[in-house]
Amino acid sequence: MKVIKFGGSSMADAKQFNKVANIVLSDPERRVVVVSAPGKRGENDTKVTDLLIALAEAVRDNGDIGDAVDNVVTRFESIAKDLKLDRKIIAAIRADIIARIARRSDDYIKFLDSMKAAGEDNTAKLMAAYLQSRGCKAEYVDPKDAGLFLTKEFGNAQVLPRSYELLKKLLKRDAIIVFPGFFGYSEEGDIVTFSRGGSDVTGGILAAALGADVYENFTDVDFVYAANPHIIDKPFPIPLFTYEEMRELSYGGFSVLHEEALAPVYSLGIPVNIRNTNNPDAPGTFIVPDNKAPKSTFPVVGIAADKGFMTIHVYKYMMNREIGFGRRLLQILEEEGVSYEHTPSGIDSISIIVRESNCPIEKQERIVEKINATLGVNSVHIVRDQAIVMLVGRGMTKSVGIAARAAEAFNRAGININMINQGSSEVSIMFGVDGGDAKAAVKALYEEFFD
Repeated sequence: MKVIKFGGSSMADAKQFNKVANIVLSDPERRVVVVSAPGKRGENDTKVTDLLIALAEAVRDNGDIGDAVDNVVTRFESIAKDLKLDRKIIAAIRADIIARIARRSDDYIKFLDSMKAAGEDNTAKLMAAYLQSRGCKAEYVDPKDAGLFLTKEFGNAQVLPRSYELLKKLLKRDAIIVFPGFFGYSEEGDIVTFSRGGSDVTGGILAAALGADVYENFTDVDFVYAANPHIIDKPFPIPLFTYEEMRELSYGGFSVLHEEALAPVYSLGIPVNIRNTNNPDAPGTFIVPDNKAPKSTFPVVGIAADKGFMTIHVYKYMMNREIGFGRRLLQILEEEGVSYEHTPSGIDSISIIVRESNCPIEKQERIVEKINATLGVNSVHIVRDQAIVMLVGRGMTKSVGIAARAAEAFNRAGININMINQGSSEVSIMFGVDGGDAKAAVKALYEEFFD
């Protein structure tokens, strides 16, 4: 049995819906279909999720919401019309959007999650209706009815363990299940979403709960490549990654798979197959457990970069002799609800790297004030607009001089390294550079290790 997930580009219009249906119906093992909200139809188009966010903002600001509602409904209507579906489904979608607005909450973040989820939810209903119109026994399944319960962290939820047993009951259904990605429900009954791109996570959860033989994740590329094709022209295709390699690359900015999507399938060893909706005959890239992967012939298999980080630099003379300093420093971040990414340190200094999106200006100011007031430091300052560049490959454990080659590549490109950190598994080396140097850093590393 296969769980199969389609991204936003695969659901963008009626032509893509038809491709998805053909892929689903071509293999009787594809019994669970997870869908994202419709993505861009072209470069100047807008994703449905962004239209829903604009609608939520209009509701919050008490603006004229008529056009914003029409913008959302029209996207679904154009798909349904081209697929020759009954107009009743468009009326139902409009009614769903209006009902969500009517249930608006004073808690904007809670309301926003409800509105964002409308993209995936109504896409699933539309996809189920289209499969039925083609004579297929298919049914839309509401995540609440199925038992997908998440932590009450709006916009950044995680699955609750009891969901897996509840979702397992889906195996008893004698139909192709069409399941909306990206969201679930809190135990209090509120709609809660994963972070952006979280439909990948939904697919992984269902694959694990149902004991799938493979989790197929369809997107718009034939393979996962060694580097971002928008930065490197015709990068090297990689037919196989391990879980650990892909997790590191996803964290480092690979947008092909959400960084948390592998967590549910990891312990069960379920392989993930990244494939192309527009070229379904291509074998794609497999992501497999470490013990099922052949020995790597390349020291490096991928290079990723992600911007939007900031560094809190703290200096205190003789810091290394002060017991509990690190704990108290991190406690300040905990009190402000800020998670950290990395903490490279020296004997008298420590740097805390966090995502800027998790630490707005007002929190930054409070954090600096608390550090100065409670830790007696000599100095604390923040550097913004930082990027993290990841060099990933399990072959690095058997290769000497990888870090030296990377440093020399940066030197030739005139890029300053602000921070370097190698994971204990030695599968990745992370470099901190200025945000403006991120693309140049990827190019420099690619030339060194692939060209």
